[in-house]
Amino acid sequence: MTTNPSTVVCAFRSINDAQAAVQDLIQAGISREDISLVANNASGSYSSGSSYASGNVETDNVKRTTDGTSVGENVAAGAGFGALGGLLLGLGALAIPGIGPIIAAGPLAAALGGAAVGAAGGGVIGALKDAGVPDEDAQFYGDTVKQGGAIVTVHAQPGDEDRISAILDRHDAIDMDGRNSIGDVGTPAAGFTANRMADTLPASTPRATTGRQTTGLGDRDEQTLPVVQEELLVGKRSVERGGVRVYNRVTNEAVSEQVNLREEHVHVERRPVDRAATAADLELRDQTIEVREMAEEPVVSKRARVVEEIVIGKDATERTQQVSDTVRHTEVEVEQLGGGARAGAGAYDTDFRSDFQTRFGQTRGATFETYAPAYQYGSRMANDPQYRGKDWNTVEDTLKTDYLRNNPNSTWDQMKGAVRYGWEKVTGQR
Repeated sequence: MTTNPSTVVCAFRSINDAQAAVQDLIQAGISREDISLVANNASGSYSSGSSYASGNVETDNVKRTTDGTSVGENVAAGAGFGALGGLLLGLGALAIPGIGPIIAAGPLAAALGGAAVGAAGGGVIGALKDAGVPDEDAQFYGDTVKQGGAIVTVHAQPGDEDRISAILDRHDAIDMDGRNSIGDVGTPAAGFTANRMADTLPASTPRATTGRQTTGLGDRDEQTLPVVQEELLVGKRSVERGGVRVYNRVTNEAVSEQVNLREEHVHVERRPVDRAATAADLELRDQTIEVREMAEEPVVSKRARVVEEIVIGKDATERTQQVSDTVRHTEVEVEQLGGGARAGAGAYDTDFRSDFQTRFGQTRGATFETYAPAYQYGSRMANDPQYRGKDWNTVEDTLKTDYLRNNPNSTWDQMKGAVRYGWEKVTGQR
């Protein structure tokens, strides 16, 4: 699996696995406009016998063949593709140089739709490179389609990459670390369809569970898988929210007052008289009389008085605020491995075999190897997070649909008892 900040790409051995993964993505809320699927169609099983060449043209965003027939109309008539046509947009059949006939849906199908893009742009590999997939990974996905497999690409919103990867991993995604075990790349033989790819790959090819290669313990006694959980730590800090600045400045103001002022003025006049001189008049001596003039003038002084006070202070209040955020944690899912001839490696192998002998052992032609996948499927689904804690009656219809989709040659009436026993054994009901 390849994941970059905007695109998640995953390879599958069969178109059924890819289609199931797409359905789960849409049920998980991923927009179908962000999902693309490309699968090999060397046998023409998905085109109802029609031929689609790279010279097809597009009109009004609907791809049409040279005879004017809509590709979507022809493909809808193909075997088993009504469901996929309802899941994804722009389902169509194309011929890609170096790979051959394919079926494609979603934004990647639009990128492959033109002859110029399909040939000069490097086909599927070129389109993946344009989406930001590294060269080596893009080559691997192109080889997967060429060998008869399928790829699913998802334009991921920020933070959705891990959730999308987990959904894709649940559907037997091909581990990229095991790419060398896929075999030499070549043009698929006639009649080689996507559904047969799982039969052509070595049984030892690793299956991806988390996008990383599965390793054994080797010489070590144990391996440790850390379970990480984030905690929300809430503190507080002081921040400035505003305030008051008070200025005190001296200004000049013109004022005026009225005051009454007194002034003295000396005046001298000669007054004519005619009288007899007295003894005092006859005292002749030098005499000086001096009279001074007085006047008032204004005198100004100033006196300061406090007429008002400005009081500056602040009040402190407290409030409670709810702080909300998201924290991440890892969930560890323990899956018991086993199936087919190797079912004996399962933790409940002895119980499964005992139940088989009691329930199905007398059935003509019945073998434990035939029923072992059903037992293992039931126990595996009981550990799946989406079913954990639910009772059998609630999930039976969903498990039935999922089981038959991946095991089309089985019948639910035949395998239901084994699936339910595996479920109830893990959930403690047995």
